[in-house]
This record gives sequence, structure tokens and C-alpha cells, in this order.
Amino acid sequence: MFGHVPPPLVPLETVEALRYSISDLFTVYDTTLDQPAPGQVRFRGQFLRDPANCYDELRARFERFGFTPLVRREEDRIALIALPVIFNPAPSRWWINLVLFLATIWTTLYTGALYESGELISFFDLGSLVKGIPFSLSLMLILGAHELGHYFAARYHKVPVTLPYFIPVPGSFSLIGTLGAFIQLKAPVKNRRALFDVGVAGPLAGLVFAIPILFYGLSTSAVGPLPVNTPYVAEGNSILYMLMKIAVFGRVLPGGGLDVQLNQVAWAGWVGLLVTGLNLIPVGQLDGGHVAYVLFGKRARQFFWPVLIGLGVLVVLTGTTMWLIWILLLYFMGRNHAEPLDDVTELDSRRRALAYFMLVLFVLVFVPVPLRFVNL
Repeated sequence: MFGHVPPPLVPLETVEALRYSISDLFTVYDTTLDQPAPGQVRFRGQFLRDPANCYDELRARFERFGFTPLVRREEDRIALIALPVIFNPAPSRWWINLVLFLATIWTTLYTGALYESGELISFFDLGSLVKGIPFSLSLMLILGAHELGHYFAARYHKVPVTLPYFIPVPGSFSLIGTLGAFIQLKAPVKNRRALFDVGVAGPLAGLVFAIPILFYGLSTSAVGPLPVNTPYVAEGNSILYMLMKIAVFGRVLPGGGLDVQLNQVAWAGWVGLLVTGLNLIPVGQLDGGHVAYVLFGKRARQFFWPVLIGLGVLVVLTGTTMWLIWILLLYFMGRNHAEPLDDVTELDSRRRALAYFMLVLFVLVFVPVPLRFVNL
């Protein structure tokens, strides 16, 4: 005895109308109702035009029927999946972003003032806080440029996005006064090209400020002897940072008992390079994860365990406990990549070349041992 087969969740009239509306853009070979999930419709076939050039029009037609198109490749065919949703998120509460931004200015001012004075000061001593302006201004320019790079790239590709959320941390608990900043995409991006643009715009915009700031900071910092019989904190070298010090001072530092004594501006620039390196780690939804995904697709997931093992090796070899925190964060949050709505359109040659450059840039700016506590 056969059981009762429930009717499809999407009316057949709607399916036929939707299929007819896209007939000049997509040739349908077969149609499956309630697949790959209830309420969805899967059309399999081939595009009649380059999906990179017609996806916006395709999406507009789907939205007339209350759907959003998801494009995936299935062997030699293209699966055009109608998702029963239209992404129209509510406006963000901009005042939250403003409060966090002002609070982060305050905490970075405090950190800069501590760095300058070398002794504890009151968190509300305005006379002392103004001494931290060089550090705060430099760091906020770098972080702000990074996040606004993401923001404007998302707006260019018509992706709903929040303003940057800065994360303030009181100077007593942080060496830089902040845990950085982030933006939140409120809807999926259109295709791999848009995902790539949004992902790389942040690091590139941040470096536009970080590199000149660091060069200026280094050129105005003194070179002096390393402390003797006094504990101190030494910043780590990346390849790019080491080359910049050679360019400014004409020698490898630290070396010969000497090192550069970073002023506030140089310290902020070094932090900018550090943040860029962390964001370019090629896993999950970090900027580097976006780059890996647009280049390698689902194969980018193969980076996950090698990256975690590599960070674990750094913990064992260098004792850098910071990487333990990153291992935990990436383990729980770094498995999934941001997948675009159209996952068929490939990168163009210009973006592909820039994507490989971003992988090289990661090697150049990554700091294996960010901070080393020397206790003589």
C-alpha cells in the first residue's frame, strides 16, 4: 500500500511562471520541486549568457516571485536553486558603532599615553591622555581604513553591510587598547569576484596607511642598546617589517646588542602589519579565507588542519601562547567559508593574479612570534 504523497510546497503555477521568466537567460533541462530542501526549487541546465553579466537580472526576476537564485555546479550541468527568501535586512543601529568607535579612541589614547610615560596614569586624566594622540590617531587610521575598505567594497557590490564595530579594551588589559574592528555582511555576496573584492579591500586599504605610518615611525625612532638586567617586551619580525628596518637603518635589527626603540607611531604601524597578517590567515571567514575560497573553492577547506597544526608547532617551538587562543577561535569558527550566491562565475585574470599576490603578502607580513617577553 502506497502512502500519501504531500503536494509540493511551491505551487506548480509559480514554478512554471518562474521558469518561463528566465527562459532567455537559462535553458532548463529538468525541474525538481522541494529540492535540495523543502520549499526550494531546483532548475538544472545551462546559462545562455555569462552568469557574471546576467546574475543581477536573474535575481531581479526571481525576487518578483519571492525567491533568490543560488547557482551551483553539478557535474556537467548548472543547478539554479530558487531559495524562498529575499534578503532585505533591517537597518543597523548606527549609534552602537559610534559609541564603540569613541570608546576605542579613548582606550587607544590611554594605551598611547601609557606607552609614552612608561608608568600608570588615570584612565580619566585628560592631560595625560592627549600624550597618546600619535598612537591613537595612527592606529585608528589603519584599522578604520581596513574596515572601510571592506565596507565600501560591499556597498559597491550592493551587499547589505554594517558600519565598522570597533572593540575597545582598557590599556591595563591590552598592549594596543583594542581587539581590532569588524563589519558584518547582512546578506550573501553575489559571486566569487564580489567576495574577493570585499575580502581584499580591507587588507589593501589598511596597508596603504600602515606602511607609510610605519616608515615614518621608524625614521623618527632612535636606535639604542637593548636593556640590560631589565625585563622588556620585544616586537616580532615579519619579512616585510625586517626589510623596512633595513631600508631605514641600513642594518638588521635587533643585532649587535642594538634595536630600534619604537615610538608611538612606529608601534601603531607595527600593530597594523600584525593585524593584516592575522586577517590574511587562509581559513574560515577571515580575509585570507575569502582569498583561499575564491581561488580553490571547497578545496580551500584543506587549509584548515595544516594551519591549526602549524600554529600548534609555533606554540611548542616558541612558547607563544597567543596562538593557543587563535587555535581555539579557528577551531570553532574557522571551518566554514562564506559562499557566494553564484558559485559558478570564476575570477577574471586580474583578480586571480591579485589573489595569488595576497597569499604572498600573507607570507611577507605574518609574524611567527608577535611579542617576546625577555626576562633577564
